[in-house]
Amino acid sequence: MKIALMDSGIGLLAATAAVRRVRPDADLVLSLDPDGMPWGPRTPEDLTRRALAVAAAAAAHRPDALIIGCNTATVHALTALRDLLEPGIPVIGTVPAIKPAAAGGTPFAIWATPATTGSPYQRGLIEDFAEGVPVTEVPCWGLAEAVEHADETAIDAAIAAAAALTPDDVTTVVLGCTHYEIVAERIRAAVQRPDRPPLVLHGSADAVAAQALRRIGAQPAPEAPADGTLTVLLSGREGPLPVEAAAYAEGRLLRAVTPAH
Repeated sequence: MKIALMDSGIGLLAATAAVRRVRPDADLVLSLDPDGMPWGPRTPEDLTRRALAVAAAAAAHRPDALIIGCNTATVHALTALRDLLEPGIPVIGTVPAIKPAAAGGTPFAIWATPATTGSPYQRGLIEDFAEGVPVTEVPCWGLAEAVEHADETAIDAAIAAAAALTPDDVTTVVLGCTHYEIVAERIRAAVQRPDRPPLVLHGSADAVAAQALRRIGAQPAPEAPADGTLTVLLSGREGPLPVEAAAYAEGRLLRAVTPAH
């Protein structure tokens, strides 16, 4: 079994680690775009062009499925990516976990990139799944970029700024960017109020890993031999996992995976 994941940078680490946990025997292909990152400030047309190139590089390795490990790329390029690769390679998008967050019935916030915050796509999900539940959309200026560069000072500053925009009555936060999932506990510490129940965080990594397995008719096998391999593509060129990945537990998990070559 071979699973490919794509993103502009290391935001795909959370979903990659989730796949590794449920299928340690799966070969992993990570297709990143250091030449074109960040994708967030790009126009939808330019982002889609970059995403198609990154997906094509992954597809050349003949994966059984491709996970878009990026919310913004899913918003703007999912249809084009499916047109390019399906039905031969199932494409799984990353959608903010608004539906399960709304199911709690209490006020929640959606932390997302400025490009995703307020987008018709996100507003549509809110209308579909959060009717009657108070929702605050929080643009997280600079957080994805700070996480990408493992800049501790910038991460703390961006989280603090987003926390200041999050209402005190919020009991749940949707992590609407895959980069945020790898600093989830830092977000929890910044938003948690001492007089409130434990903050609930909703990411997407486990859900997309499970969906990828469903799309190819596979079952979770967390006890399988950990003999899967790792291939990293950097704007189409094979290379090492970015050094910044080692700053996060998910990246350190992947350092133990045998390179494919």
